[in-house]
Amino acid sequence: MSERPGFARDVLTVLWKEWKELPLNAGDRGLVKGPLGILIVIGVFGVMLPLQAGRAWVDSPMALLVWGWVPILLVSNVVAQAFAGERERHTLETLLATRLSDRAILVGKVAASALYGWSVTIICLLLGLVSINVAHWDGRLLLYSPLTWVGAGILVPLVALLAANLGVLVSLRAGTVRQAQQTLGIVSMVIVFGLGYGVQVLPPSVRQVLASAVAGSATTVVVAAGALMAVANVLVLLIAMARFQRTRLILD
Repeated sequence: MSERPGFARDVLTVLWKEWKELPLNAGDRGLVKGPLGILIVIGVFGVMLPLQAGRAWVDSPMALLVWGWVPILLVSNVVAQAFAGERERHTLETLLATRLSDRAILVGKVAASALYGWSVTIICLLLGLVSINVAHWDGRLLLYSPLTWVGAGILVPLVALLAANLGVLVSLRAGTVRQAQQTLGIVSMVIVFGLGYGVQVLPPSVRQVLASAVAGSATTVVVAAGALMAVANVLVLLIAMARFQRTRLILD
């Protein structure tokens, strides 16, 4: 009965260690560097883009596409450091020599990256709402649609978690952070453009049915997409756990 509390404590230990080394605190990690880099991301997605889009930022369900992409950008910038960064800084051996279990190390690193991507995205989402209301105030409070809130509560954390799981899986075998970032960039492009191209090559009748389904029950589609991503997260995490071999990582 004491194993589970011990595992949770170890995960929190790794999460706290990773959180202290995120760009917000480290200042020199990832493509989005330091507090200034985070402020730039928040300024772009929380102020600039909402002001350019106007009321459509809160009215259009297409805004969900933005909130699905932001956590990928944020997580990809930090998760490449998970193991490749430790390897470059020659701290991987020290980490693996601790009493922390393999699963605790893996889950802690995934959780830290995912939590970072989700939290910054939510800040951007809320700031975007403030920006739109300040710029277009007419005595009536503008709010996101329920669909956007459902997406922010379901899709955004699952997207961040999937990006973190994939990133950790890549970082496990990457020799350098740059190599991990390049691989993650290619994977992200393949997924994004693959989905976009896949929809385009569907017969018009099929696309019309899909569009009608989304328009008719968008919330159901979001929940279904969330269920698929949850399954994908479990599968990728299981693969990462299977590939996490402490002895091999030390020898590498």
